[in-house]
Amino acid sequence: MTSRNAAASTRTSPGRSTPARLHGIDAARGLALLGMMATHLLPTFESNANLTPTWIGLTFSGRAAALFAVLAGVGLALSTGKHKPLQGPELSGARRGVALRALVIAAVGLSLGGLEVNLAIILVHYAVLFLCILPFLGLQLKALCAWAAGWILVSPVLAYLLRPWLLAANPPLKLGHNPSWEDLSTPGRLLADVFLTGYYPVFQWLSYLLVGLVVGRLMLHKALVPWVLLVGGTLIAVLAKSVGTAAMEDWGGRAALEKVLNSPGYPLGSVLQVNLTGIPQEGSWWWLASAAPHSATSLDLLHTSAVAAAVIGAFLLLGRLAEWVALDLLLPLRGAGAMTLTLYSVHVWVVSAFYLKPMPEGWNEDALYFAHAASAVIIGMVFVLLKWRGPLEWLGHAANQLGRGGVKAVR
Repeated sequence: MTSRNAAASTRTSPGRSTPARLHGIDAARGLALLGMMATHLLPTFESNANLTPTWIGLTFSGRAAALFAVLAGVGLALSTGKHKPLQGPELSGARRGVALRALVIAAVGLSLGGLEVNLAIILVHYAVLFLCILPFLGLQLKALCAWAAGWILVSPVLAYLLRPWLLAANPPLKLGHNPSWEDLSTPGRLLADVFLTGYYPVFQWLSYLLVGLVVGRLMLHKALVPWVLLVGGTLIAVLAKSVGTAAMEDWGGRAALEKVLNSPGYPLGSVLQVNLTGIPQEGSWWWLASAAPHSATSLDLLHTSAVAAAVIGAFLLLGRLAEWVALDLLLPLRGAGAMTLTLYSVHVWVVSAFYLKPMPEGWNEDALYFAHAASAVIIGMVFVLLKWRGPLEWLGHAANQLGRGGVKAVR
């Protein structure tokens, strides 16, 4: 989620302007929002026995949410010193501000978690990620790179070892639904689900925020940096996915996992391409060789982080192009990206209003998605042109300012 820092549209020299950099970040966040909406509203598998993946599943599943999380790290880097992190009292104030903003996001997420809706809501996990990243905000770039690489490599292995122990408890330490206020009465189960056994395991997903901090600490105004992100991210993403696919299809991984599942005819090949959520990843170390979306393995984390870096690089370059041609090419996406907390929350609420109800006459899934996406784009553009914050963004910004400087700062 972001503040209104991208609303200003002052014109400065190409390649060096703060607005261009922020416009690209907000536009990437807008794309992440529309991608997550697509996975919520459009089918990711065909309705056949083989569960043939759709282009939506192949394109956005796992990647949109990861981009959302990486951009959270970028935003935190930009708000806590850009390429040189804050230190001393300023850093302490920034951490308090981030913590209070995380509490606002968590409150919104817990409230939405009480709705009847058939989608995984990310906000509570997102808020916990903000709290978990606080110790890293004062680190320099080299230290952040080491932490990010180490976390991507080690956290999936530790999660693989810990998850069966948590699921073997009686009852299993897993919610099976979105976290809500009621789950605060069972904190052990809630924490286990949020960190390890749920849809967005914070323990491994901290990798995304660390990568985002690395990206945000780079001198994004330098001419070469966006190209490095775009080209380097693309190459790493292709390599990680290629290794994962080879491990499953050429080196015997999928055959070994099919034996572990002991479910003849189950279309594991399709699931590995789109979404591994719901399958117990235990009983074979081959699970860790997969690059499947939502598997949170090292290859998955590396692939999706690299895709996010490439997308960010592409939008930074588009921001520079927009300055060069004096045309706000990114406005439709950056408007939505500047108020994602509000738009995402409204999107979830609207989906819940139609849950288990027949679709309006004349509507189909494509039309429903278009309505959500178009509404997000139009509302976002109106707010950013009027230089307004979204309602929930205003609340998060006020909490952040309160943590940084007290009541006077908010005023």
